[in-house]
Amino acid sequence: MNEVILYTSRFCGYCSAAKSLLMKRGISFKEVNISKDPVLRKEIIAKWNWHTVPLLIINNKIIGGYRELVNLDTDCKLDKFLN
Repeated sequence: MNEVILYTSRFCGYCSAAKSLLMKRGISFKEVNISKDPVLRKEIIAKWNWHTVPLLIINNKIIGGYRELVNLDTDCKLDKFLN
């Protein structure tokens, strides 16, 4: 079973777009809103060296943000990370 985690924050248009793309593709994911958790935000920066949202993690591998998600989807490579 794939573990797909999407870190988001409130009022983030790219986060909404990433959620929409994942749902459109039928990919189940866990959303973690970091808006009100500065400690979690620091942990994400320390662990993944990523400073913005959204942040997509699939099977404990960093995919990146919205742009990286769209590129993988456009290039038909998203399934590679889900298998």
